[in-house]
Amino acid sequence: MAQNNASDARERTMAEALNLALTQEMERDDAIVVLGEDVGVDGGVFRVTEGLLDKYGETRVMDTPLAEAAIVGVSVGMAAHGLKPVCEVQFSGFSYLAMHQLEAHAARLRWRSRGRFPVPMVVRMPYGGGVRALEHHSESKEAFFAHTPGLKVVIPSGPRNARALLLSAIRDPDPVIFMEPKRLYRAFREPVPEEPETIAIGESQTRRDGDDLTLVAYGAMLRPTLEAAEQLADADGVESEVIDLLSISPLDDRRFSASARRTGRVVIVHEAQRSFGSGAEIIARLVEKSFWYLEAPVVRVTGYDVQVPYFAREGDYLPDVERIVAGAREVLSHA
Repeated sequence: MAQNNASDARERTMAEALNLALTQEMERDDAIVVLGEDVGVDGGVFRVTEGLLDKYGETRVMDTPLAEAAIVGVSVGMAAHGLKPVCEVQFSGFSYLAMHQLEAHAARLRWRSRGRFPVPMVVRMPYGGGVRALEHHSESKEAFFAHTPGLKVVIPSGPRNARALLLSAIRDPDPVIFMEPKRLYRAFREPVPEEPETIAIGESQTRRDGDDLTLVAYGAMLRPTLEAAEQLADADGVESEVIDLLSISPLDDRRFSASARRTGRVVIVHEAQRSFGSGAEIIARLVEKSFWYLEAPVVRVTGYDVQVPYFAREGDYLPDVERIVAGAREVLSHA
């Protein structure tokens, strides 16, 4: 990571940090354009693109029709011909309408053209639950995109790494699905340096050190996982290592594998449905690379294999500190 001293930083929310990233990159590179539903005049439904239209004009910040396939398809064409589009799908639940453009074109064009046409584009999409949203507004379908060769999938967990990862995504020569946990947009502030910094796509981070247990999380699940780690330390004397994945594809399996080899016990936390999700892929890689080091079965603390319920039952669906602590104690109960 190109990391700066945070002493010169201003406290920002994730929405503000993402806006800073877009502002700085558009100032640096005239090839970058922003497009999507309501990204211009209204500044985006979560105000991430606020002020960009006034700064850069309607030729670089474009409000589009409500047509996700067109938004992504136009972006593919732009990217293939020298621009660097950052398009927004207003909610990830509507990205399915653009899956053909993503899978058949964005993800394949470099391969299909034998490297002649790279596709340097970013698809931003708010995802996940926790904001009392309606149907199709709370999905966590990162596994759909991670299963597609040619796409990179990035999920930040806070303001500072969101800004750094978005810079890396914009500068990447390949298409990046940039999934923003909507419950974190204004959940908290942290120092974000004015000076640009990046995090390499495909590089995870250790957010807490420990030798007794490995906790793996990403996105909005990082904060309750860190809180669960503190509760386990206070109540059980268990020191947990907490790993923030940051990228789902490419997946940094070296860090969590090394941690699992040291602790022997692993809990994976994500809010997406359990079956065929990111947690299953992590377990597969642990079995392939670190099986003989594991002292207990790996536990997943996840959403359930149902549609994300409406707000009255949403809290029962999403993993929380209590469920994470219970999962950890299940792993620790194996002698």
